[in-house]
Amino acid sequence: MTHQSLLRQITDYTNRADPYPLYKELRKTPVLHEGDGGPYLVSSYWDILNLLHDPRISSDAANLAAAGADEMGGAETGLPPSFIRQDPPEHDRLRRIANRPFGPPHSPDKIESMRGELAEIVSELIDGLGETRQIDVVDQFAYPFPVTVICRLLGVPREDEPRFRAWVDPIVASLDPDTGREDAERRSAAQDARMQLGMYLAQLVEQRSKKPTGDMLSELVTSHGPDGPMTTMEVLSTAVLLLIAGHETTVNLITNGMLTLLRHPEYLERLRDDPRLSVNIVEELLRYEPPVQLVPQRTCIADIDVRGITIPKGSRIWLMLAAGNRDPERFRNPDRFDPDRGDIQHLGFGSGIHSCFGAPLARLEAQIALSELARRLGNPHLVEDPPPYRQNAVLRGPRHLRIGFDGLHP
Repeated sequence: MTHQSLLRQITDYTNRADPYPLYKELRKTPVLHEGDGGPYLVSSYWDILNLLHDPRISSDAANLAAAGADEMGGAETGLPPSFIRQDPPEHDRLRRIANRPFGPPHSPDKIESMRGELAEIVSELIDGLGETRQIDVVDQFAYPFPVTVICRLLGVPREDEPRFRAWVDPIVASLDPDTGREDAERRSAAQDARMQLGMYLAQLVEQRSKKPTGDMLSELVTSHGPDGPMTTMEVLSTAVLLLIAGHETTVNLITNGMLTLLRHPEYLERLRDDPRLSVNIVEELLRYEPPVQLVPQRTCIADIDVRGITIPKGSRIWLMLAAGNRDPERFRNPDRFDPDRGDIQHLGFGSGIHSCFGAPLARLEAQIALSELARRLGNPHLVEDPPPYRQNAVLRGPRHLRIGFDGLHP
């Protein structure tokens, strides 16, 4: 297996169901350069963690473009980059404003206060399964749950929620870094989806600016804290980010979680008896089967030495989170799913200034979802294993997860 073939194989769909042997091979060369203008791949836990905190690693879309890479979903809509595609100080300003209605220190109880509503949504979805004895976890549960949650947070009318899947799917597909695939059609579909989503949100922003309703979009429009207000374009960029990132990774987290529990029925049984175990299960899932496998959108803005190798200024760098999460230098028995391990300091939500903005909500959603599925589904089992996966190598998860069960417990 040649070094240059490793990245190609990791992004190749045929390896989507189990990329972990490839990550193991990749860790043999913790800093690997693809050559001929290709990116540097970093795959060891400690190196990734250090680089996530290194100010010489840029997330700015302009720096990525200057390095010769596609912006992967740039400004076809005319919107400015969201704050995850910017560096300090602008990143910090926008993130602080977005965080005011979402979490501490300004809204410290926001997520916890949603626990009852989240449980109610989950119960309604499971009750809605009716008398069926086989379901697709993705289509009938893992997708509609977080979509409903983020739409309610932002203030999207409930009747408009079904429209978002047609927009989100092509946008997410455009994030796939598989350069071996023909992408002209994919780009066109993503651009069209962004334009439709942007126009829809622009109408909502205009409505909220005239008549705030107390939702997150209203607060973004009317915020006048110490960082000043967001511009209308910044509100739109932030709303698009939250709508997509606010549910897409959670869909994969829940689906990967159910798949893993069905492959490890002893933990499914324990979770059924003790829902408190969901906290450790979700943390171990974020290590063992992270919904975000790698971070390809980074650029070095200065020479950086990693393990004696100089990564030159202007180089692209890919941080292989899923490889780091199974690094034996960091975790004992890394290929074993073990929610009882005492130390689960994973890279599943990243780290540093760009750590996942919605991590507290995603954790709570997954904990409630998995514990209720474990409690209420009678004798669940996989209909097919492995299931069909999404094309995307970055946001990895099953496209469908068909399971059978004996019936629903009350």
